[in-house]
Amino acid sequence: MTTRIAVLDDYQQIAADYADWKSLGADSVDFVPEHLTGDDLVDRLAGCDIVVAMRERTPFDRTVFERLPALRLLVTTGMRNASIDLAAAAEHNVLVSGTRGLRTPTSELTWAMILGLIRPVGDYDIAMRAGGWQRTVGGDLAGRRLGLVGLGRQGAAVAAVGAAFGMDVVAWSPHLTEQRAAEGGARLVERAELFASADIVSVHLVLASTTRGIIGESDLRAMRPEAHLVNTARAGLIDQDALRMAIEGEWLAGVALDVFDLEPLPVDHWLRTAPRTLLSPHMGYVSDANYRLFFGDVVADIAAHLTGEPIRLLG
Repeated sequence: MTTRIAVLDDYQQIAADYADWKSLGADSVDFVPEHLTGDDLVDRLAGCDIVVAMRERTPFDRTVFERLPALRLLVTTGMRNASIDLAAAAEHNVLVSGTRGLRTPTSELTWAMILGLIRPVGDYDIAMRAGGWQRTVGGDLAGRRLGLVGLGRQGAAVAAVGAAFGMDVVAWSPHLTEQRAAEGGARLVERAELFASADIVSVHLVLASTTRGIIGESDLRAMRPEAHLVNTARAGLIDQDALRMAIEGEWLAGVALDVFDLEPLPVDHWLRTAPRTLLSPHMGYVSDANYRLFFGDVVADIAAHLTGEPIRLLG
């Protein structure tokens, strides 16, 4: 029996170096550096019985499963992937396995983006290399209010750093209680107060049918003109039309985004030239330690599947 493996969306072309793929004894392992969709995706995966998906970069819906009859195992990095139709996978006899993941990389990037808005060292560096000197005045974190929309693992990690900076950390989410907020290092406030009073609003909810578009025009209009918005969670949590109005209407001092409604972000997307924005190409989870964990677990998942004892199954 042959074993053909495809590893999707290997943008940096480094997946081969992060795990011992040869230990699997596969007939072929195809590392795909480009992002494929539609017929191109199906054609590239034709005949593969194992496919590895990096996070939610490539959707696997019912149509895709129908067109890949040889597929028997789909491995996704992380233990949750909203881009995979688990019911359709089961109907087509495809097992879906996940991996462990670190919480720290995304929370660390969140702070890189917050600091990039408040103290834009990238701009300073560009100005210095062009012969410039002091032209602007940086902002402050100590004594300012950090508003967290969502206080799970990521939100709590961001809260801890905010407290270390001497910030007033508040939080809100649909089911957050005072006790859970306190345990996460924040103080529970009403939704309206968070958006109206926070100097920095950082989004850390899980995207689901109940949270899609949960941050809308009224929330963004409630924020003060000197406030900043940061989203390293999922683009779908914020109404994208409202976000565009907020940016183009200069409702906010700055917006930092690591997640987008279309990924990879099209070259001609309006955000690429939007003023008062700081953009990162969905790098929250992309770190050396996380990739070693991701791909190490991917190989372990595949090895377990090949021995007939699959592990870390989703669904």
